[in-house]
Amino acid sequence: MRLGSRPTALGLMLLYAAVVGASEAEELHYPQGEHRADYDREALLGVQEDVDEYVKLGHEEQQRRLQSIIKKIDADSDGFLTESELSQWIQMSFKHYAMQEAKQQFVEYDKNSDGTVTWDEYNIQMYDRVIDFDENTALDDAEEESFRQLHLKDKKRFEKANQDSGPGLSLEEFIAFEHPEEVDYMTEFVIQEALEEHDKNGDGFVSLEEFLGDYRRDPTANEDPEWILVEKDRFVNDYDKDNDGRLDPQELLSWVVPNNQGIAQEEALHLIDEMDLNGDKKLSEEEILENQDLFLTSEATDYGRQLHDDYFYHDEL
Repeated sequence: MRLGSRPTALGLMLLYAAVVGASEAEELHYPQGEHRADYDREALLGVQEDVDEYVKLGHEEQQRRLQSIIKKIDADSDGFLTESELSQWIQMSFKHYAMQEAKQQFVEYDKNSDGTVTWDEYNIQMYDRVIDFDENTALDDAEEESFRQLHLKDKKRFEKANQDSGPGLSLEEFIAFEHPEEVDYMTEFVIQEALEEHDKNGDGFVSLEEFLGDYRRDPTANEDPEWILVEKDRFVNDYDKDNDGRLDPQELLSWVVPNNQGIAQEEALHLIDEMDLNGDKKLSEEEILENQDLFLTSEATDYGRQLHDDYFYHDEL
């Protein structure tokens, strides 16, 4: 996560506030444990005018666009949406919007509109000035040193994304910089960066202790806190595939790279569970239209956003 302000204590406090605020957002999203569909729509459609546009879309036009999207999800054209088809569509949607966001950012960062983004332009957009830290000189202030480390990591990733060693990043290279997990030539860098951060003994693996970071059990406590138990379970059951008690580079990659596939599969299963009226483990167009509001407040339509993006509902995808 990169800060969008000058490298001051205030900037780092804002980063901390964003993390703390996540728990408050969770309460708004699931008050008393009940899911608020309108929260998804408000949060993920974006600004209020986008929400207003969604509301203003007529019922017939909304259905027409939704039916077009359903046909595109139905890859084998058999009239039903399976878990696999829904999952593949949601993953494609994730990637599409990530790429669109990167393209919009590229225009903002390219200050002189020459088709490339230089390191200086990146700094000016992010921090309003060019920042240059000495790689070999640590700072006395803990917060400033933390920012220095983040900034140096960004610079290293920027340089790795710059395949042709030109003065700046092309659009494709900028996408590799912003989303290294989506680009094959950045995979080794992502793994190496994770090892540098977590592999404290330098053996090329991440142990459970290294995975948990600075956590040390309170000597007065009888057992670990709940969040540590959850993390230990994730380490054992989600990441350590060969059960050798440590994460090798490929296992490490599954931890540090967002698992969009898992998220998409979970959402696909949720939709089928909620909307499958006849128990055949797939969705017909009739079942979807019967539960239209649920489908339009799910990741399958990016919370209704796809109805306003002709990339998804246009006849030719």
